[in-house]
Amino acid sequence: MLAVGKLGIGLVSRCPWHRCHRSLTKLSVQEALSSHSENTKKVKIQGWVRSVRAQKEVLFLHINDGSSLQNLQIVAEPSLQHSSIRFGSAVEVSGALVRSVGTKQSVEVKAEDIRVIGECDTTDFPFKIKERHPPEYVRQFPHLRCRTNTFGSLLRIRSAATAAIHEFFRNNDYVHIHTPIITSNDCEGAGELFQVQTGSKNPAPGDDGGFFGIPAFLTVSGQLHLEVMSGAFKKVFTFGPTFRAENSQGRRHLAEFYMVEAEVSFTENLEDIMKVMEDLFKTTTSSLLDKCAEDLALFFKYVSPGQKERCEKLIANKFIVMSYTEAIEILQKAPVTFQYSTEWGCDLQTEHEKYLVKHCGDFPVFVVNYPYDLKPFYARDNEDGPRHTVSAVDLLVPGIGELFGGSLREERLHILQSRLDRLGLANTYQWYLDLRRFGSVPHGGFGMGFERYLQCILGVDNIRDVIPFPRYPYSCLL
Repeated sequence: MLAVGKLGIGLVSRCPWHRCHRSLTKLSVQEALSSHSENTKKVKIQGWVRSVRAQKEVLFLHINDGSSLQNLQIVAEPSLQHSSIRFGSAVEVSGALVRSVGTKQSVEVKAEDIRVIGECDTTDFPFKIKERHPPEYVRQFPHLRCRTNTFGSLLRIRSAATAAIHEFFRNNDYVHIHTPIITSNDCEGAGELFQVQTGSKNPAPGDDGGFFGIPAFLTVSGQLHLEVMSGAFKKVFTFGPTFRAENSQGRRHLAEFYMVEAEVSFTENLEDIMKVMEDLFKTTTSSLLDKCAEDLALFFKYVSPGQKERCEKLIANKFIVMSYTEAIEILQKAPVTFQYSTEWGCDLQTEHEKYLVKHCGDFPVFVVNYPYDLKPFYARDNEDGPRHTVSAVDLLVPGIGELFGGSLREERLHILQSRLDRLGLANTYQWYLDLRRFGSVPHGGFGMGFERYLQCILGVDNIRDVIPFPRYPYSCLL
């Protein structure tokens, strides 16, 4: 590797300047931009070149290391210029952090040495930093799209949202549980499972040829494992990858996505679960508006104008609540024609969910008490007569439709036993019945699709643009 600077070009390991400057303060671009010191500071900055502008008496570089949307300006003598310093190159700059005389930035680095760490072949590089590429184009390069401003901002927002969610649960005394990715149960009961098998070169130890001796799948939800934990902890949550073998090319569906799930013991009211859902949504969104203002501003300006005001509206007022029966009545009176049925007992489709949100002024809506036959076996029976319902809830949000789904769980052993017997699942879920036999308590919980949450907050149209490496039918790049 070569070092480029006033001392010319030489091997880095033998460069005396490099050795004597190991004690320089190493700063991220964000730390440098946030510096308020009036004194000159000797620093070392590492990052990627976003622009190069060479003039007769001065060389200007802008570099970025992913810590900030803003670039850091580097001012250097023309003698430090080298042909390998160009857009996309990885560099290490050593010099003095000083107040900038320009109006576009508060600080800059007066370079004393510029070392090229990795060159960039700009002839084949697919992105131009001053151009705004459509998401469909950027999506073709999953190994490079983190270099774009929009996707860089998305990843910082995603990271901050992850931290905010963990902080919410920690501040409310939840225990974080690592639920398994490989499981033997189908929590949702929809059969949209990826089965786990060994490769042909790895003989499996199971008697039936399977590695585990029984069929195993990638998890569709950590809920049932959280229910196990709710027998010993009052409040638990998990946050991890989940998988659905759903053959959909829709803008809201992925084969691999992240779920935030929680379970609360000693509760008999669906309203308790709804309050946690609403508080989680509002607290996380407030945190993002506070801590990610610069990155969010990029989305609010170029991707979804007006979205900031919509986000502020979402957290300013209490969410609306309606029953499933009320929702069906609204849909049946709607002055539009729906593709899918709106009869009582039908499942709400995306078109229905979006209409209900619009009907309520583009505001989040809790729909509660769904028909008994629409929800999985674990939803608590309301025992409410001819229109048989369960204590289940979905939270519908603008632009997305369903974001959260939850329910009270059926803790009464005889009712749960009867339902599993009718479904022919009693043997499969004997362990689940055991939970009710050994110290069960009323409890409930929910799941939130993390990528759908990001779509909702950012106003992003396609879910594939809010996850680093999207997986969907006929696409598993990298």
